[in-house]
Amino acid sequence: MTQERKGFIRAVFFCLTALLLISADCFALDKRASLALSHYIMAGVYDQSGQLQESIREYREALKADYKNAAIHTKLASSYIRNKEFNKAAAQLNLAISLDPETVEAHALLALLYSSQDKSEEANREYEIALSNASKLEPRNSDIYRSLAVFYLQQRRFQDAQKYYRLILEISPGDPQAHFYLGSIYDELKDRQQAEIELKAALEAKPDYPQALNYLGYLYVEENKNLPAAEAMIRKALEIEPDNGAYVDSLGWLYFKQGKLEEAVRELERASLLLEDPVIYDHLGDAYLKMGNPDKAKINWQKFLNLEPGQNKVKTKLESINK
Repeated sequence: MTQERKGFIRAVFFCLTALLLISADCFALDKRASLALSHYIMAGVYDQSGQLQESIREYREALKADYKNAAIHTKLASSYIRNKEFNKAAAQLNLAISLDPETVEAHALLALLYSSQDKSEEANREYEIALSNASKLEPRNSDIYRSLAVFYLQQRRFQDAQKYYRLILEISPGDPQAHFYLGSIYDELKDRQQAEIELKAALEAKPDYPQALNYLGYLYVEENKNLPAAEAMIRKALEIEPDNGAYVDSLGWLYFKQGKLEEAVRELERASLLLEDPVIYDHLGDAYLKMGNPDKAKINWQKFLNLEPGQNKVKTKLESINK
């Protein structure tokens, strides 16, 4: 017996077993609903065995009997996607959404479809709706809120992201990741006092959290305060991840703030080999200029501008040296 045949038999067995588990109420279905159900089940059998044309045919027959069933439209769209009939899939998903605006699966599939067509704006919109609908169905599911928060962070919608990290903390008080990202959000919003509070809370919940150790240490370096504590935190982060370029940069920038220029350049050069990041090149430019080496400062600031051409602050530094 071929593997395909075995798969088909397993799928039939699965669907028959599912039928036996349907409650007695299902047998009271009217004739049209019963017909739709039988076609829907057969479509599932064909779907599981990879017979897409037959699956599509059965889903379409099911819709003839029950056209207002959003679930059937969604399943038909899924088969169309697998059969690379994307326009037909989109039409079915939009029909499903019009019939059931609170659906999760139809919005999620439409997001994937748009993403595959490089329609990022439309994909983001559908993905956001799918996650929002999912959060209504499972209001205590912190993983859904986490996905929404990450989505909003990527969109730089910090207030929205903040709301969902707060919801995570209501469900799981002391969640270190939620506190960490809240700290980063407050830092982006220029509220470093609140950022410090959240990062400390992250470390209280998880003392060996390297990202939080480095972030709080770097924040202290930027503020030019608590430098001994900053050094201890950055070194602890480096003990956990010794080749993390961002952490090495933090140590180099700490040395710069302490006036240890040779040590600063050594660590910042090492950071630039580990990670190509404009911030590291900016720090190197500042360190070389203070050491009296404007040529190397210019080289590093130019590297910065190659990565971030629109940064006026570094442009001004470069222009001042050229003058």
